[in-house]
Amino acid sequence: MAYKITDECISCGACEAECQNQAISEGETTYVIDPDKCTECVGNFESPKCVEICPVECCEPDPDHVESREQLLDKWRNLHPGETPAEGTY
Repeated sequence: MAYKITDECISCGACEAECQNQAISEGETTYVIDPDKCTECVGNFESPKCVEICPVECCEPDPDHVESREQLLDKWRNLHPGETPAEGTY
């Protein structure tokens, strides 16, 4: 399941720098997460970095983009061809 950023976002940008998939970008009023690039950090980290770094806790699972762990890993592989997922992230 991809994550989304809620309206509570204060546009600090902390999450954008942490996203290894470049799924987070600045939107019109808040930062946004591209569900086609969000893997919940599967392949990169053991848990979603945007959730860990956000000072106002506005990153949450997006119920409109439900995916299995295997689907997230396949998405990661497509985003990072030729790379090996980090140990413990799959």
